[in-house]
Amino acid sequence: MKVLSTKTLSLSQKELLLNTGISFVEYDAIKIEFSPVKIPSKISNAIFTSQNAVRSLVQSKVTIENCFCVGPKTKLLLEENGRNVVKMSDNSNDLGVFIAKNHSNDTFYYFCGNERRDELPNILKSQKIHFLEQKTYKTTPNWQKFHQKWDGILFFSPSGVSSFVKANLDSNQRLFNYPAFCIGSTTAGVAKDYFSNTVTANATTIESVIAKAAKTLKKYD
Repeated sequence: MKVLSTKTLSLSQKELLLNTGISFVEYDAIKIEFSPVKIPSKISNAIFTSQNAVRSLVQSKVTIENCFCVGPKTKLLLEENGRNVVKMSDNSNDLGVFIAKNHSNDTFYYFCGNERRDELPNILKSQKIHFLEQKTYKTTPNWQKFHQKWDGILFFSPSGVSSFVKANLDSNQRLFNYPAFCIGSTTAGVAKDYFSNTVTANATTIESVIAKAAKTLKKYD
């Protein structure tokens, strides 16, 4: 069995994958470029829907009282940098619903990238919750064509799916006939348009994607 990872893995993640008996090729389907922003030195409430949004502010001296985020890895990165996380949700939609229900009178800074999804801001707008969107990084596709066959693809973001598909979907090919293993429901939602079989990890972590791929492919081995 061989899979393609659309993100360069850490050493421990590579070992985890290899220990399952699955070989892999890895590349970064997207490139991240951080952007300078002008923000106050003190912020009451901030929303982070990705680790890159957190990383974009790591070197800043801004004080944030309350952080709201998507995903356990984003939460961990915030806490490692001394930030107080009030709420962590598994996806943007759930986070938006929580904020609308529990913080309808608060004002937020929403730190995100240029390819951010619409679910969360649409919820905030519909509930008339005041927020200031700050695009702190830019995501650009790293198009790479692959000619070999895979037993599955590991995806970690909607933009990663789009980048891979753009470079590898032939004009006469409607769907890829191998599974897409996705880090969350939003990523899976994009992948479903291009893959005949889409599998969502149990948790929004790279390790969970690897575990789900190993468990699923073992059935076919």
